[in-house]
Amino acid sequence: MDYKSLKKALEQISATMDDQRDYLISLDQQNGDGDLGISMSEGYRAVKAYLDSAEETDLGKLLLKCSSVFNEAAPSSLGTITAFGFMGMAKALKGKTEASYAEVVAALDAGIAQIMAKAKSKPGEKTILDAIYPAVEELKKFDGSDKKAAFDAAAKAAAEGSENTKNMRSVHGRAAYYAEKSLGVLDGGSVVGRLVFEAIAKSV
Repeated sequence: MDYKSLKKALEQISATMDDQRDYLISLDQQNGDGDLGISMSEGYRAVKAYLDSAEETDLGKLLLKCSSVFNEAAPSSLGTITAFGFMGMAKALKGKTEASYAEVVAALDAGIAQIMAKAKSKPGEKTILDAIYPAVEELKKFDGSDKKAAFDAAAKAAAEGSENTKNMRSVHGRAAYYAEKSLGVLDGGSVVGRLVFEAIAKSV
């Protein structure tokens, strides 16, 4: 990964969030306040706009700026959590203008670790982690010789993980008030995680 491939991936994620904006709003209205589609669309648009004009090539510095830009454009719980993810990746890639497949996977892993530490959450609690954690675990099974196959497999794992949230009770945020009623309902954050990995797979 370098600046160009990072930019391409985030452009694809931004386009996907714009396309799925209304769907995410409707999902979030079931157990949340309905702003999920708006915050994700606006957040990734802001990141795309920043990368369009960025002159920086250090991946760590680029991702750190993405973190603050996203947080400012998407003032929501998932906006903050996404910013944590960018921050964790930024620390892992600090000083690098290019990253190997293994380094990218390690950076994604660091992003997840940052989310878990800062949000005090873990997989199995009906959140975005239930999609992105299995996706990154899937990436670890590949050596990077076929990146397309690796990210396709990760997208599939994210989709399965998201679907599994129907069987979970919410324990975080507004949705936690509907603990029992949250059973059978797809978690909006996990859908965002699925969309992120589907978009990355498209961009590879």
